[in-house]
Amino acid sequence: MEKQEKIVSMFDDIASTYDTANRVMSMGVDIAWRKKACDLAYGYLGKKEIDRIIDVACGTGDMMGHWQKQATKADIKIDEIVGVDPSNGMVDVARKKFPDFHYHISKATEIPLEDNKADIVSITYGIRNVVERQEAFYEFNRVLKQGGLVVILEFMKQEKKTLKDKIRDFYMHKILPYVGGAISKNLEAYTYLPDSIENFVTIDGMRSELEKAGFEMLYTQSFSMDISTLFIARKK
Repeated sequence: MEKQEKIVSMFDDIASTYDTANRVMSMGVDIAWRKKACDLAYGYLGKKEIDRIIDVACGTGDMMGHWQKQATKADIKIDEIVGVDPSNGMVDVARKKFPDFHYHISKATEIPLEDNKADIVSITYGIRNVVERQEAFYEFNRVLKQGGLVVILEFMKQEKKTLKDKIRDFYMHKILPYVGGAISKNLEAYTYLPDSIENFVTIDGMRSELEKAGFEMLYTQSFSMDISTLFIARKK
């Protein structure tokens, strides 16, 4: 089985417990990160009417729910929110939680939607799991309108290891896998998480890849001991 297929199979396996594990492991802090991403993106976009938001690697739909909730608070109208994910198991959970959204079972590199029609493409804690990452960024550019935004939340590899990074790494490697493994009954899936961060790109590397794909960086910020980093970039 190729690497991308193995990752999808792993997410199929943990889909039913994914939300619970996420909330416990992040102590709910990821909700604040997601809301901040939505609010900042809406501010940069500057529109009260949005045609389409595509959430790639949508998983169980959490980010889609936040896009809708934060839009309602800001009096922004969204015509369509679309979730794209290769995992049937994850999307099945999303459909039950958010039946009004639209879904496609598809890879990040093969979004089955037309060119230049989306205002925002987001991917939260999913770009690490995309093997052909640069191709995915080109695909995000394709489906976005001119001036549209790509919004990424991710756990990033740190270039220099400070004391703060060592504390973070201890949590990621020694505590998180066992908490996630206990909830999901799949230790391998949650051992994959810290390992995938170590093998991932740095913040500067991510910026370079986005710029190469035709995006202009607008915002980069790390939160909560640099555990999570938010990127917002505009299609040139």
